[in-house]
Amino acid sequence: MTNSIDYGKVGAFFYTLRDEAGEELENNREDGPMAYLHGKRNILLALEDALAGKQVGDSLSVTLPPEKAYGQRDDTALTRISKKRLNLKPAKLRPGAMVRIETAQGMRDATIVKVGKFNVDIDANHPLAGKTVTFEIDIEAVRVATQDELAHGHAHGMDGAAHHHD
Repeated sequence: MTNSIDYGKVGAFFYTLRDEAGEELENNREDGPMAYLHGKRNILLALEDALAGKQVGDSLSVTLPPEKAYGQRDDTALTRISKKRLNLKPAKLRPGAMVRIETAQGMRDATIVKVGKFNVDIDANHPLAGKTVTFEIDIEAVRVATQDELAHGHAHGMDGAAHHHD
C-alpha cells in the first residue's frame, strides 16, 4: 500500500497562489502546511483531482481557469445596500474593505466598491472570481485519516487530533 493521496487519506501541502501575471496572491509557507481530507471536497475539486496519487516530496503546479477555481464574475452580485444594514463604524466603510452580508444563499463575503451618503455599493463575487489562478504545491505529508476525521468529513490538522475550539 503506497502512501499516496487518495480517498480516506489526509494530505498536507504548502502552496503559493499566483494570478495570470504570475503575481503572488497568497501562500501558507510561513503558517505551516494545509491539511485536508481527500475526497470530501474541502478544497477546490480541480485541485483535489490534481493531488490524487501524489506522494510526500512531490511538487506540482496546477493552473485553473475561473470555472474550475472561484467561478466567473457574476454581475448580479453587485448590490447597493443601506449603510444601516452593515452596522459598521464609518471608518470601516471604505472601498476595498471586506464585509459579511446576509444573502439568499446565506452569509457571504463581499467587497465594498463605493460608499455613498446612505448606501454602499458592494460586490459579492469572490475576490478571485473571473481569474485564472495557479497553485504551486509541495506535498509535505500524507497519512491515513482517523475515524473521527472520516466521520466529520474534514482533516483535524497535521496530527489528526481534534482540537476543540471553545
